Amino acid sequence: MKEYLAEQIKNIIILGHLGSGKTSLAEALAFISGTIDKKGEVERKNTISDFTVEEQSRQNSLSTSVIPVEFKDSKINILDAPGADEMIGDISYALKVASGAILVLDATKGVEIGAEKMWKEIKKHNLPAIIYVNKMDKENVKFDSVLEAIKERLGKEALPFCVPIGKSDEFAGFADIIDLKARIYDGNTCTDGEIFPDKMDRVQSLRQELVETVAGADEELLEKYFGGEELTIDEIKHGLKLAVTSGEAVPIVVGASLKNVGPLTLLHMINQYFPAVSELGPNKGFKPESEEEVTRKTADFEPFSAYVFKTIIDPFVGTINLLNVRSGQLKKDQEVFVSANGEIEKAGQVFYLLGKTQISTDVVHAGDICAIAKTDGVVTGSTLSDKKAPMVYPKTETPSPTMYVAIRPKNKADEDKLSNALGKLHLEDSTFEIVRNKETSQMLIGGQGIIHLGYIIDKMKNMFKVDLETEDQQVVYRETIKATATAEGRYVKQSGGSGYYGVVVMRFEPLPDKEYEFAEEVFGGAVPRNYFPAVDKGLQETLEHGVLAGFPVIGVKGILFDGKYHPVDSNELAFKMAASIAFKEACKTAKPTILEPIHKIVVTVKDEYMGDVLGDVNKRRGRVLGMEPADSGYQKIVAEVPESEITKYTIDLKAMTQGSGTFTREFLRYEEVPGNLIPKIIEEHKKASN
Repeated sequence: MKEYLAEQIKNIIILGHLGSGKTSLAEALAFISGTIDKKGEVERKNTISDFTVEEQSRQNSLSTSVIPVEFKDSKINILDAPGADEMIGDISYALKVASGAILVLDATKGVEIGAEKMWKEIKKHNLPAIIYVNKMDKENVKFDSVLEAIKERLGKEALPFCVPIGKSDEFAGFADIIDLKARIYDGNTCTDGEIFPDKMDRVQSLRQELVETVAGADEELLEKYFGGEELTIDEIKHGLKLAVTSGEAVPIVVGASLKNVGPLTLLHMINQYFPAVSELGPNKGFKPESEEEVTRKTADFEPFSAYVFKTIIDPFVGTINLLNVRSGQLKKDQEVFVSANGEIEKAGQVFYLLGKTQISTDVVHAGDICAIAKTDGVVTGSTLSDKKAPMVYPKTETPSPTMYVAIRPKNKADEDKLSNALGKLHLEDSTFEIVRNKETSQMLIGGQGIIHLGYIIDKMKNMFKVDLETEDQQVVYRETIKATATAEGRYVKQSGGSGYYGVVVMRFEPLPDKEYEFAEEVFGGAVPRNYFPAVDKGLQETLEHGVLAGFPVIGVKGILFDGKYHPVDSNELAFKMAASIAFKEACKTAKPTILEPIHKIVVTVKDEYMGDVLGDVNKRRGRVLGMEPADSGYQKIVAEVPESEITKYTIDLKAMTQGSGTFTREFLRYEEVPGNLIPKIIEEHKKASN
């Protein structure tokens, strides 16, 4: 592969709803450009980007892959991103290195919710974009309806750049509105022809709309347009690049990737209208010690810096890190500063990835995407930089887990392998969480939903040969007391020789704002001071297991105010046991109860589903704290809900909102469980403990 400078490089992410044809488009772009000799198909499990066992078995992209394409003296690094929005962590990192985006729509389904979500991400990252309407060769495609849906749900800045020619199996190309040519495809080549007269009126009408947008992007063009002069093709294309780059215009093009209808035009449009990485603004970061702002232009003459946006665990190679060189150059065996560990490391071998195929290189220029292997301390989100001019790029924000499942190996012999395998997978995907819950003895993994967690479980089996069983997450409850109670604790065992003698009289009070407190009000030396720590420790150990169901006890203040001791037989153990007995005795009148974890949830939902979601929150014993507008057509609902009611809320919310609803969760505090639910909780906990 040739060397390319920043002026020749474009990093383009392909996004869309599951099944819209992103991977088929990436495959077609690679084939049409001559990057690959033979075109693969998702159904045949032989595409270059979906190369993992998990992706091939599900026939969906679950991890971002890179396909570098050489076209017309340019290098286009295609980032084929996952279609499932649950893989938002992987998508978010890829978006950080993209200079443009292609949103793929399925012509038979229009604007699906996954496409709408990905469009929000594109807008959030201010990326110039093209909307590619795929599968135009399918039955019952109504292009005008698709256009209307795009305008309504994605924005009026989306403008058709072409009109389809032929329907269903006879779809063969389109009328190009810019060049006023009919583009007819035969599977490998594109032939230009005249636009049929019956299409021309519509083409001219759409072209006029485009020209108005173009004129608004440049003052000189605007002046010429209002002066009644006709814009030349070159002026239109110049204005379109300005409009696309600024987001004022979003081209809509049509195609059928499996038949190679459209991808060639798409390559030309990427070259024509998307900015090269050198045209982007400076990269902003900070110095690792002072946090003073640092900027780097995407140019070879700047000090080296790069952002690591993905980590791959290869069973044979080990750790592979994908990175975007943002400034300077990266060469083989170059020493770099690694932000993740603050050390100077050797980059070692440098190469490009085409799917999983490694293409060696000696130097990578600013703006390009490459990979390094086996470099210590490098993880996803790391910054690599010149050791003489170290810097750090800001972290990528990713959502916290919304769903947890408990896992355990089917084969007990695999228990030792489990932690090691999870640790390696966490290097690949830092957005899933590993929790070892000592109270429930469960090993939990947390992620964004069933697809995300299922992918992790499948990788455990396929890559590390650890087959897992899953079960529901057990909610961790607490116990407390609601009333003040006084009790005596006696631990007396005297039968000659060394004995045990400890007597305490204690008062136990509810302590709403703290987990635990110990105090003493002993007068006259009834209990010597040297035994106070033993009473305190004995009480703390007892509170680890409450009297109702054995949950840890919180919100208790224990006050020692009287007792007895023996000059010979008293010892620390006796007073520890006495404190334990005193608390258990006090619980008979202290009104013990069970507390449940309360979470704050922020639900983002379409206006049309507001009523359903609010009603559902109430059914889950939730309290709605407020509502506020979110993006256009969306609302945010802020509520407090018991954790036991939202362990599978990710699944339920998607079902309730046709996949459009999302939420975040955050632990707040513990609150008393309604009395009618306590017996059930006790019973379930006893079953789980047996």
